[in-house]
Amino acid sequence: MSGYSASAARETRSGALHAEDGGTLAQAAFRALRSDIIRGVRPPAERLRIEKLKTIYDIGPTPLREALQMLVAEELVLTEGNRGFTVAPLDFDEFADLNVARTAIELAALRLSLQNGDNEWEAGVVAAGYLMKKHDAALTLGKAGVPEEWERANAAFHTAIVAACGSKWLLKSRAGLYDQCARYRLASVYQRIGRRDLSAEHAAIAEAALARDVELACALTEEHFERTASALPNAQPTRVRHC
Repeated sequence: MSGYSASAARETRSGALHAEDGGTLAQAAFRALRSDIIRGVRPPAERLRIEKLKTIYDIGPTPLREALQMLVAEELVLTEGNRGFTVAPLDFDEFADLNVARTAIELAALRLSLQNGDNEWEAGVVAAGYLMKKHDAALTLGKAGVPEEWERANAAFHTAIVAACGSKWLLKSRAGLYDQCARYRLASVYQRIGRRDLSAEHAAIAEAALARDVELACALTEEHFERTASALPNAQPTRVRHC
């Protein structure tokens, strides 16, 4: 399942990590490792040996160990006693459960957003949809996996549509589930490059949202998520209707 990122083969980084905005080196290492795990640069089940990570990330062992403990708390890394750290495997049963929760939260936020959205919200959806279309086209033509730019555009597109929901707790829960699904999502998209019209799916969702067609927007979004889940082997997504 590795290889779904354009950077998946990279073993070294350009320059040492640096603490940002008053943060610590451990937090910088956490962000770098988390990003690389999600994008497949550090593939599932990889042993995360401190000596190797010191060379790759050009950072000392203490902040690395702190970062790995943070990743254990997020369940992206596993640890077993004195056996060290390992990237968590992709668990398809867990993803089926995550997809149920993610879909339920997304549809709740989507419904409220379509009810509350103003002209500024509409402009945000249009802008995000325009960028999404460009990145979907580039993804279809590309041969190096799923670029980081596509993932950022995808996150911005779906976030723009639910941005007017008015509930910070819905958005906070949604963000957490989105991150938990990221590794699975990128693996799924990688499996279906050239065999799935993501541009058409995104355009249809944006059109329904801008038309304030709640039922259609919810149905298209749920189907969009289900297609992502069903592209992974052994995944059995469950439909959730909340609209």
